Amino acid sequence: MKNVTDSFLSLGHWPSAGSFGFNTDILATNPINLSVVLGILIFFGKGVLSDLLDNRKQRILNTIRNSEELRGGAIEQLEKARARLSKVEMEAEQFRVNGYSEIEREKWNLINSIYKTFEQLENYKNETIHFEQQRAINQVRQRIFQQALEGALGTLNSCLNNELHLRTISANIGMFGTIKEIPD
Repeated sequence: MKNVTDSFLSLGHWPSAGSFGFNTDILATNPINLSVVLGILIFFGKGVLSDLLDNRKQRILNTIRNSEELRGGAIEQLEKARARLSKVEMEAEQFRVNGYSEIEREKWNLINSIYKTFEQLENYKNETIHFEQQRAINQVRQRIFQQALEGALGTLNSCLNNELHLRTISANIGMFGTIKEIPD
């Protein structure tokens, strides 16, 4: 094993005359060695590099294709969402217009109902006032009549004596007698 290690160690120290070996000194290498190494790398690495680039190209193309499909789906969803938004905005506008119309209609119905109720209350008030006036007039008439009767009775009682009273009764009986005798 020592021989193998020694042989690798001695590769760096070989003389350059007539022998083949690796020169580890980058500045001392000649363009032929570099072209050979690059040629080998290109020849053997070409397939690997080409496969890597093809795989990378296919992944990029697949990613672009998927992105385009997703973009198309997103655009389609965006158009659907815009259409739904437009429809919802029109419905909202219709609801708003209908709501305002309904509010106006209800407002006028309420105003008319209040006006009718006011008219009914005004009629009830007028009827009540008329009824109370008639009742007050009737009460005043009854009082005046009662006071007049009381005054007349008081005057008659103070003026009448027995003789006058008997004459009035006789006169009244006489009038009734004559009324009875008149044929119909």
